[in-house]
Amino acid sequence: MATAPRPRTSTRDPEEVGRRLAAWLDVRLPGARVTGIRVPSSNGMSSETLLFDIEHPDTPVRACALRLAADPAAYTVFPVYDMARQHRVMRLVAEHTDVPVPRVRWLEEDPAPLGAPFFVMDRAEGRVPPDVMPYTYEGNWLHAADDAERARLQDASVGVIARLHDQFPPGKAEFLLPNGNGSALSRHVAAQREYYAWVVDGPPRSPLIEAAFDWLDAHWPDDEGPSVLCWGDARIGNIIYDAFEPAAVLDWEMAACGPRELDLGWTVYLHRFFQDLTVSFGLPGLPDFLRRDDIERRYAELTGHTPRHMEFHTLYAALRHAVVMLRIAYRQLYFGEAEPPGDPDALILHRASLAAMVRGTYWS
Repeated sequence: MATAPRPRTSTRDPEEVGRRLAAWLDVRLPGARVTGIRVPSSNGMSSETLLFDIEHPDTPVRACALRLAADPAAYTVFPVYDMARQHRVMRLVAEHTDVPVPRVRWLEEDPAPLGAPFFVMDRAEGRVPPDVMPYTYEGNWLHAADDAERARLQDASVGVIARLHDQFPPGKAEFLLPNGNGSALSRHVAAQREYYAWVVDGPPRSPLIEAAFDWLDAHWPDDEGPSVLCWGDARIGNIIYDAFEPAAVLDWEMAACGPRELDLGWTVYLHRFFQDLTVSFGLPGLPDFLRRDDIERRYAELTGHTPRHMEFHTLYAALRHAVVMLRIAYRQLYFGEAEPPGDPDALILHRASLAAMVRGTYWS
């Protein structure tokens, strides 16, 4: 793992994107100069981010971040990238909550200027827990922090989720519901089934993922709970921190209308993903950080809502992550960065964890 290359995410040339961005911006702010274009080290595996500065006497913002829909030539992670939807979610979160979300500026839905739709937002300064190498490894600021500092970050991060769920008017999140009938949770799971079918349309199917879907059907919650606005990709790697306090909450492309536990299960499992992976390489990781019981307790203290059916929601998070990881693995095969294994489940990095959840032995 220490020497594994980062999977390819784009075929775009950042300098060319910068030149086209400057031409686009000149129409909106004649005479403006775009400078300091760079790709952040924390750039994700799906939509792309570019950081840049604007030099102009009348600009409303100088330090900017560009959120660009995924490169269509790069075997995209998701079938659709709705940048207007992300822009709308971030604008509404800023309007209705005190969650620190970057202010969105310009939205461009025409793919012609940069090759795909995009929006521009204010750039927040701070530091992000790294994914590569994961923050559970030594050699980064979060691992080097002491227990009290990590506890402070943990509580503040759970607080972000709690405030989002409590403060955002639930009815204003209903535009995020997938098409179809049934509850918000059933429609969310149905959409994930459709996503999985898209991922394996051509490549081999995953017996483990299909067994996990069957497990969901057999363990469906008897009370799904009320729906709220869910962040979707609720994890500390999507927060910019000022010291140990959240300064900006990023990556809203997976935002959804659904039970509170959708976010809580994702928060719990995405940390477990890194922790389990670190332990598998013989390292201790951060075993006392972002523990499931601590997250549930803190969330209940802040909201009065005791999380329910968390084994269902953590397995669902692991299942959703498995589908994403399978798609990323197939992209690596597409670009010739890996050799296809005999068993498609071998492409799922957290195969052992998901299989243990399906067996009912993961939390025991």
